[in-house]
Parts: sequence; C-alpha cells; structure tokens
Amino acid sequence: MKILVTGGAGFIGSHIVDAYVGLGHEVTIVDDLSTGDTGNLNPKAKFIKLDIRDPGLADVFRDGRFEAVNHHAAQINVRKSLEDPVFDGQVNVIGSLNVISLSARHGVKRIIFASSGGAIYGEPEIFPIREDSPMYPLSPYGVAKMTTEYYLRVFKSLYNLDHVIFRYSNVYGPRQISKSEAGVISIFISQILKSEPCFVNGNGDQVRDYVFVADVVKANVRALTGPSDFFNIGTGVATSVNGLIEILSAVIGRAVDHSYRTAIPGEVLKNVLEHAKAREKLGWQPQVNIKDGIKQTFDYFARLNA
Repeated sequence: MKILVTGGAGFIGSHIVDAYVGLGHEVTIVDDLSTGDTGNLNPKAKFIKLDIRDPGLADVFRDGRFEAVNHHAAQINVRKSLEDPVFDGQVNVIGSLNVISLSARHGVKRIIFASSGGAIYGEPEIFPIREDSPMYPLSPYGVAKMTTEYYLRVFKSLYNLDHVIFRYSNVYGPRQISKSEAGVISIFISQILKSEPCFVNGNGDQVRDYVFVADVVKANVRALTGPSDFFNIGTGVATSVNGLIEILSAVIGRAVDHSYRTAIPGEVLKNVLEHAKAREKLGWQPQVNIKDGIKQTFDYFARLNA
C-alpha cells in the first residue's frame, strides 16, 4: 500500500512509519521539521521537507498516488495555541483541510487522523470518558482538533472519503520531545538526567491517562483495514503527576528531586479515556503498563545521554 504520513519525522509519526515500512508498505513522509527530527526518519521511507499548508503539497499527492494518508502533522503545544490561536488555526485547521481536500481530489481511500482525547472533551463529569461524551474544548488547540474531525465527517458524506479518527490520551515513549507541556514524562526524565529538580505545576494531583507509543502504533496499523469510525485511544488508568514522580523514583532507585510551583490557569484537572469501542471494533487494547513504559522510556533517553 502507498501511504503518506504527515509528521512522520515526529515522535508518534516516526514510530508509525517504522511499523508501516516493516509491514512492506511504500511510505512517503511529509514533515517541516518544526518539531520533528531527521534522526527519526526511516531510511526506507521517502522524505519530503514541506509544511502541510504549502501549495506544493498538491504535487506530492499527484505524484504519490497514495491509497492512505496518516495525518499526524500538527502544532502540538496547547500553551502555544493560547498564546497564538491564529497560528494554531492556520496549521491545525487550514493545514489539515489542505491534507483532507487533496486526499479527496487525488483518490485517497482513507485518512487516519490524530485527534486529541485530552483536549476536545474539556472537563466532563463522567469518567472514564466515552466517545459520545460532549465535546467542550478549553483551548484553541482542542477547537482545531474538533473542527478537523467535523471536516472529515463532511468529506466522508460528500466524497465518500473514509476516515479513522484517534482521540489520543497522553502518549509517551522513546523519541518524545520535551518542548511541549504534553510531554511531562519526557520533561521529567530530561530534568532527572541533567540532575535538575522536576517542577510540578499545582499540587500534583492532576490526573491523566498515559498510553505508551508502541500501543498507539498498533492502533494505527489496525486502522489501515479496520472500520471507518472515531475511537478513544487510552488505557482507562488514572495516574496523577505525583504518581509519575513515585514511578520515576522506583525506576531510578532513588527519590526524584522535585518541587511545586503555581498551577497553570485553565489546565484540565482530570482526563481518563474509555477504550471499549476500540477494543470491540478494532480489536485493540493497550498492552504496556505505565511502570514498564516509563522504564523503557527512561532507558532510551539514558542511552542517548550516555
């Protein structure tokens, strides 16, 4: 299968590329390297350095004759979306619409889209969060992801363009950058390896659902042939920031040096996703528990810093 992966030099996208290449697919990567890294590129994939908003993307689609598009390119920082919502919208809405429109125009059969289960639901009252929970995003980033989901639904209705939407919880693992607040595990690991204290925003009782990148990759593989639908991709397991500190302390064999600072205004206090729909329709469920995942992640970054 000929597959385009946008953001294929990034954290999640590069792991997906590796899996697709390993299965024998012909993969093209489009990435502007704003957060991606050439060190993540699979040598068996074709790489094109390009912004998804660039008019030149039309040439990529024309020449590539892709059967599937895996769309992971994005402005990934929620805080950045609050500071510059126009830029966030340009990348995450206009850029995504460019990818979707070109897919419909050039005969792509399916788009797999990385949405956000951590941003689009806001502060729901019932946990774990199901896919039919109301969407009340609290950030421009969440609004952009929600908007793209609606565009995909419209293009399916108008042009029969199939889609699979994944609403990720907090993804972590090897290759994760520490530039975004969403990467708290990689941020903490980076601080530990530099012998710096870990800074916890607020009281540390904020709860998240952390899903290991290898499990996310498996969902993206199943999405190539699974039903056209939208799915939460998370573990259903709640872990607080204080809990992360405890796990990291166990991994390194000593207490992690940490301190507390002012909470971030507007930060979601709790987010845990129900994944029953993905289990039933995709045959997917998480395999890696958070303790093992954090150890694998820590060992990866420790090797890089050795």
